[in-house]
Amino acid sequence: MKNRITRNWGLKLVSFLFAVVLWVIVTNINDPSTPWRVSDVPVTIRNMELITERGQICEVLDGTDRIDSVVIYAPRSIIDSLSDSNVVAIADVKDLTSLDTIPIKLSTNKYNDKLDSIKGSIDTVRLNIENKQIRSFPLKASVTGEVGDGFMVGDVSTEQNLLRVSGPESVVSRITKAQAEVDVSGFTGNIGTDTDIRLYDADGIEVSSPNLERSMTKVRVNVEILEKKTVPVSYIASGTPADGYRVTGEIESTRNSVVIAGRSKVVQNVTAIDIPEGVIDVAGAREDVTVLVDLKEYLPEGTVLAEEDFTGMVNVTVHVGQEIRRTVSKAVEDIRVVGVPAGYEAEITEPEEVCSVTLAGLEEDFAGLNLDSLEMRVDFDAWLADEEITEPESGYCRVPVSINLPEDSAVISEQVEVQLYISERE
Repeated sequence: MKNRITRNWGLKLVSFLFAVVLWVIVTNINDPSTPWRVSDVPVTIRNMELITERGQICEVLDGTDRIDSVVIYAPRSIIDSLSDSNVVAIADVKDLTSLDTIPIKLSTNKYNDKLDSIKGSIDTVRLNIENKQIRSFPLKASVTGEVGDGFMVGDVSTEQNLLRVSGPESVVSRITKAQAEVDVSGFTGNIGTDTDIRLYDADGIEVSSPNLERSMTKVRVNVEILEKKTVPVSYIASGTPADGYRVTGEIESTRNSVVIAGRSKVVQNVTAIDIPEGVIDVAGAREDVTVLVDLKEYLPEGTVLAEEDFTGMVNVTVHVGQEIRRTVSKAVEDIRVVGVPAGYEAEITEPEEVCSVTLAGLEEDFAGLNLDSLEMRVDFDAWLADEEITEPESGYCRVPVSINLPEDSAVISEQVEVQLYISERE
């Protein structure tokens, strides 16, 4: 029996090996190893808190938390039973290298032990790890666009005034301002709207990053829209110049009108900007007086200046000139006496021949004034009224002389009196 078993052992070994090869061939023919490609496989990063607990923050670089392509080799029967959701990619922060990379471990959540191989287009997650920074920024609001004709933007405010931002130090340190913008194009009334908050660097370039966290992303912005109106400015000079000088009546200003703005109900009632007495003082002046006036101080309540390039400062010049004097003389017989009550008569007894009146004014006031054509008269009735005399009495009295200067003349006449003798008619 033993000889039968050991007889021709070489032939038997060859037969065994042939049988194994044949089994492998048959097996591969019936269930061959086949490649299978899966695209866009997400990588699950575990234990990320190990980084955040150190006060750091990380960012995945170049999209390495997704694998473009994973190729699996396995028997066809295994491949046919797998779907995309069975492919698992895990990167554990515990395996973080000194180069801030984490190796990716690929597997399937079923039949993993029956895979011939599994390989991805990348094998590490690349991180950028840096310190976390927290900063607070004042919230500012701005407007874009142009409001309707005849209107302007007034006060622009936010209902919250502080924004807290946290994120990678390299990103947060670039931020210089937090701003909310409102488009006011065509508006003629107040605006209240919720607006996105944008972050900008010193060059006005918007700063953004998926790792930035904000205490809020929107803020309520209120925009006041004001109506504009052009109104004149009225200047008044006060005080008395030095003896022998007077205000010419001419006032020059660098601005005689301004554009103001305010709520429609307020602006509609404004007709002028009045600079009150005392602001432009010419007391004791012997030459032109120039005063710097801030119009903002005299704007009606509820209004503002509406010109961007105008600060409200104006130079106002009051012209002051030296008086000159002219004398008008008339024969006493040419002076008319009027207002003598019935039954009485009046006669000028002093001066005896000529009455002279001195006129004072600026040189330009005398231009076109014919002194020879001026008349003098004595109004007895007016004198009685001034003296509160109801019944005249015969006798002497001194009564002022008036001269018929034009109504619009700035020439001043000195006070001159004549002596009248009043008597009853016989």
